[in-house]
Amino acid sequence: MKEHEALAELSSIRSLMERSAKFISLHGLSGVLAGIYALIGAYCGYRMVYQAGTHLMYRQYYVNDQTVIVKLSLIALVVLFCSIGTAIILSTKKAKQKKQPIWNAASKGLLIYAGIPLLTGGLLILIFLYRGYFGIIAPACLIFYGLALVSGSHYTFKDIRWLGLSEIALGLLAAWMPGYGLLFWSAGFGVLHIVYGLIMYYK
Repeated sequence: MKEHEALAELSSIRSLMERSAKFISLHGLSGVLAGIYALIGAYCGYRMVYQAGTHLMYRQYYVNDQTVIVKLSLIALVVLFCSIGTAIILSTKKAKQKKQPIWNAASKGLLIYAGIPLLTGGLLILIFLYRGYFGIIAPACLIFYGLALVSGSHYTFKDIRWLGLSEIALGLLAAWMPGYGLLFWSAGFGVLHIVYGLIMYYK
């Protein structure tokens, strides 16, 4: 009986330590919804870029129309803000249900370690836009986002690390096949988010 109580106490202590060291309020459905937002944004971008076509094709030239670039950037920003807003709302709700603080050492660590690659990637992408290097924007988005997930995974679920590695792999493939940037962007930010969001939700 004493051994059972000791094991239960150790399990409770371990759970408390994990809660303080890991941000476990991240909601799986936020990943699913982020993926849906990305697919909707990708469809809008596809209709904008491939106006004359009826299916995805290899682009032998890059988009250089400033009006189209601005519209695509606005679509990406809308997807980003919707995804971040949804993640904050659902994570806050989950934290309240579990009676846990949303802002603690783990969430601070997640914000810092994931934020540095994201901020660096965002600034680099702005430079690419300014310099007209449009063909490598999609790979850069995927690679730096993947690096952010891998870096931040130390402060949240381990599955996030595999999502990050998958995003990096897709980014490298997108760099190798620049004509399919929109397709890889849709797969990375859309399909992978939905798949990993469902995995996290059911776990």
